[in-house]
Amino acid sequence: MTTTGEGHAAARTGPWWWARWRSAALDVGLALVSAAECAAEGVPFARDAGIPVAAGAVFGALAGSVLLVRRKWPIAVVLVAIAVMPAWMGFLMGIVGLYTLAASELPRRITAALAGMSLLGTLIVSVVRVRQGMAHGDVTVGGWFVPFAAITTSLGLTAPPVLLGLYVGARRRLMESLRERADSLERELQLLAERAEERAEWARGEERTRIAREMHDVVAHRVSLMVVHAAALQAVARKDPEKAVRNAALVGDMGRQALTELREMLGVLRSGASSGAGAPSGTGAPSGAGARSGGDASSAGGAPTAAVSSPPPAVPLAAVGQAAAAAASRGAQDPGEGTEGPCLEELEELVGQSAAAGMAVDLSVEGESRPYAPEVEQTAFRVVQEALTNVHKHAAGAKTYVRLAHRLSEIAMQVENEPPPTVPSASSARLPSGGNGLVGMEERVVALGGVFLSGPTDAGGFRVSAVIPATAAAV
Repeated sequence: MTTTGEGHAAARTGPWWWARWRSAALDVGLALVSAAECAAEGVPFARDAGIPVAAGAVFGALAGSVLLVRRKWPIAVVLVAIAVMPAWMGFLMGIVGLYTLAASELPRRITAALAGMSLLGTLIVSVVRVRQGMAHGDVTVGGWFVPFAAITTSLGLTAPPVLLGLYVGARRRLMESLRERADSLERELQLLAERAEERAEWARGEERTRIAREMHDVVAHRVSLMVVHAAALQAVARKDPEKAVRNAALVGDMGRQALTELREMLGVLRSGASSGAGAPSGTGAPSGAGARSGGDASSAGGAPTAAVSSPPPAVPLAAVGQAAAAAASRGAQDPGEGTEGPCLEELEELVGQSAAAGMAVDLSVEGESRPYAPEVEQTAFRVVQEALTNVHKHAAGAKTYVRLAHRLSEIAMQVENEPPPTVPSASSARLPSGGNGLVGMEERVVALGGVFLSGPTDAGGFRVSAVIPATAAAV
């Protein structure tokens, strides 16, 4: 099994400068062999030099034991080997020292210089020794043998360990680079896995927020109208029975429409989850609109402060959110027909429902109507729908103006209501507010690169405005 660089560095368990115990044992063994060799070679050197034999043996043993520090100070080992070479000792120390020096991380110029010194020293000593042998009659060949023997001996003792050390050092550096690369890849994979999990978690939260927004937009409007009609029904039940019957029929229609839309949404969510379409996926970061708290428009009591949002990049949504949006945006139609979401053509019907609930609402359209992308029309429809719902909740009986403008490169909408009447109307009712209406509208508009603005007017009413780019308009 391959050990990565971090694991390799953490595996250093040997004493002192050794990475492993077996490396220490190998160096100790080599040092003992080298000490024995130098001690044996120190005996004839002591006899030739006229010094005690014991001193020559001790000197050779001490010189050979320097091989123990070859991994820590390879330069010192090679210098000692060159120094004792005239005594014709330290061959093992010189070979192992040159190999260790070439395999180390020291600069190549130092290795070349010491290898050249060792080669030159071995060449000179070999020439001297061969000539001494020929003078004593030990060698009887011709004069050509002196340079041949010297060159062969010096190259044989210097070139092989240096070349082998260079090869082992290059291979070691290659393995270290591979370990570092493996560590880097492992860290990158871990980082990618963490980011993927973060994106998946954010996508799940984004889908929950989107589904909650769709549920709010679908249900809140119709249930608000039902409550308003129920309040009016309670007020006129005894005075005008015919009007009470009409209001009761409207309440029933609204309830059936809300149930149909809920059934469609839940059916798509259930089928999307069973078919695997709901796998969370998402890139990028959550928009800042979803992190802020907001409230519904309140004209009668403390109205929220104005909020302007600049258009950030559109946030991609997962398959379940898109399916839920398509299901949630269907109107009160037969679920088996497979119709698409609401469009701007249904805006008059939406305004008519509010007018039937007792709201004085005026609709004006500027510019030439043209087809837009489905998400643009759905967003514009939902903004007007939620704004009218807020008027029902917080300013019942107030005069309301709905304006829609088709411009060259954008579509603009505005819903503004006057201050509510001092005397509550018959259709007024205490409707609960979840505090998510303005936030949901802003998220929808910002997701398409538009601009959203909401706040109280100087006259005491409330205004909701939105501008959505029409760059995705259908041809």
